[in-house]
Amino acid sequence: MEAIIFYIFSALTLAAGLFILFSRNLIYGAFALFVAFLGVAALYVLAGADFLAVSQIMIYVGGILVLLIFGIMLTQKKEKNDDPTRHNRVEVPITRQIWGFLVGAGFFGLLANVILSSNFKMSGEQMSTKSTIRTIGVELMTSHLLPFEIAAILLLVALVGAAYLALNRNPTP
Repeated sequence: MEAIIFYIFSALTLAAGLFILFSRNLIYGAFALFVAFLGVAALYVLAGADFLAVSQIMIYVGGILVLLIFGIMLTQKKEKNDDPTRHNRVEVPITRQIWGFLVGAGFFGLLANVILSSNFKMSGEQMSTKSTIRTIGVELMTSHLLPFEIAAILLLVALVGAAYLALNRNPTP
């Protein structure tokens, strides 16, 4: 069952990447990027890299993608043929509604099948897997402390430099 879920998330990630590549609408591409980021995070979870999965969601989905969507939305030019009497309503054709319902029902059925066929009882030996978050934290704060601090100082210098360049400077002649 794990292999099937892996192939589903791999196909979802690849399909989202191809949609980003061939999409002409930036907003649709950004939402496809969201799906691709979540697919990659799910693949990290399946690989046992829980720290990378949480980092993927927090940094890329929570930060970079939101910034990208706001940047796209705030820089869009208004079309000249906008009718002020037209309401901001999206008309979805019935065929798309049917396909959306079928895809949603298919995902629901797949997830319901996975949940209902799972055996949640603790049987057999206890797994001795350890979370990678504790190991990464200990390594960063002990043997890799100097590179960690150098990276932090480098990011601080880049932030101060970006703020300095963004100042509105009007040189007087």
